[in-house]
Amino acid sequence: MLIRTADTASSLAGMIRTPFRSSTITDVLKKPHRGVLIALIGCDGAGKSTLAADLTRWIDTVRPAEQVYLGLGTGDLGRKIQALPLIGSILGRVLIGKAKTTRTKGEKIPGPVTALVVYGFSRLRYRRFCKMRAALANGISIITDRYPQTDVAGFFDGPGLSAARAEGRIVKFLARREAALYREMADFLPDMVVRLEIDAETAFSRKPDHDLEALKQKVDALSHIHFGGARSIEIDACAPYEQVLATIQSACQALVG
Repeated sequence: MLIRTADTASSLAGMIRTPFRSSTITDVLKKPHRGVLIALIGCDGAGKSTLAADLTRWIDTVRPAEQVYLGLGTGDLGRKIQALPLIGSILGRVLIGKAKTTRTKGEKIPGPVTALVVYGFSRLRYRRFCKMRAALANGISIITDRYPQTDVAGFFDGPGLSAARAEGRIVKFLARREAALYREMADFLPDMVVRLEIDAETAFSRKPDHDLEALKQKVDALSHIHFGGARSIEIDACAPYEQVLATIQSACQALVG
């Protein structure tokens, strides 16, 4: 095992505003009883959700702790849409096609409606992020399932409107606003990034409802995401679960006290 230190139309409309700042990063770090922030990163199937739950329970025996999901949830939503009777498969293909175009470098974002939906999901993620920061400032330690980043655009928790080409005043405006949100989130560094390393085939055996090619892309992308140089550890997520959990606990012991 390798270890290395180093969220209705009116709602969406209301999201297009100056990003909310509950406090600056410096203010949060000055809090005398700030909680610990640990981010679990890895391809689907690496065990992030289960590990986040178990690590949260472990830390909660020493200090207050919460588990926070910082993904978009679009993958699960897409699979639910495809499962709808009659129109599900057709609608699913249309949505998947637009999503793929939006996250492909050199393509054009397919119109303001698609851009607004992508931006809306990013705003929902930003709201959850702000709530997480508030809890952290109040002394709650946080274990996140996923973490926003700016190294890889289009997927894997990166900005959704920064990969394909933005054309038109509305689309360009939304792309700029979304990029600013992701820069703010990515600049807030975790105390520890746990990088769960897994191969695509093992991930697919654990998540057979996922697309194998998409899993391969995520496995490859992980090596290009640096999270601002935050302290990190690399974990072999193919190892037995109890071994993986114990290794993470040992690496984070000094942080949680």
